[in-house]
Amino acid sequence: MGSPIFAGGAAEREAPFMGIREKVVAAAGCLAVAACLLAPSEAAAQVTRDKDWATVSDVSLVLGSSVVFLMPRVYYSDPEATVGWKGRWHFSVLAPAMTMTALTLLVDMPIKDAIESTRPGCSIEETKTALSSSECRSFGGPSTHAFASWGATGAGTGIFLVDTFRYSSGRFNAGGFIGNVAFPLTASVVTSIARGVATEGTRPHEDAGQIAIGGVTGFLSGLAIGTAYAMFQRPNCGYGNALFCW
Repeated sequence: MGSPIFAGGAAEREAPFMGIREKVVAAAGCLAVAACLLAPSEAAAQVTRDKDWATVSDVSLVLGSSVVFLMPRVYYSDPEATVGWKGRWHFSVLAPAMTMTALTLLVDMPIKDAIESTRPGCSIEETKTALSSSECRSFGGPSTHAFASWGATGAGTGIFLVDTFRYSSGRFNAGGFIGNVAFPLTASVVTSIARGVATEGTRPHEDAGQIAIGGVTGFLSGLAIGTAYAMFQRPNCGYGNALFCW
């Protein structure tokens, strides 16, 4: 039988080491938890984007799209009207406007989520789990801003071409060109540049590929919609000299 004196002495010698081991394990656990909690915040904090350029892209998008759908139909020759340049604004223009809006929403949500093209500096996992305040809270491609702005340019171009060659016998009208093509085209270029700008210490909102895909698909969609609308809707009101066509 062992002596209780020696047994007690051994237990007393092991007690300090057991206490140190428990403290080390506890400290390691705390560090692991802290690392898990801090890692996402640090990763998210590394991605910043220029707010001023984001505002520029928003403003240019709104201006370019608004001008196209607020622009009256300008035409020259029409067998149901007297000769000369005329301008008529049709409430039916809301049809292509709403169609482009629906397509833009389709791109912004289900299509982006299906493609999973991340914004510069973000990962798929980070995008899917990001908070609303994160710069990685949504996917970037195709660029919604580029799609909408170039879509408006495409719609205006289609309307202008039909009104020029079908309803104006090829006569060129500077006002119609500026309102339907030149101004929205300029706004589209500004929007695309603003979405791809990366100032010092920031990341762009979308990369060049995402902007290009959004712009090309948007322009082609808008061109098809604008052309179809102008072909089916004559520019004149069909009665009187009213400026607004119901």
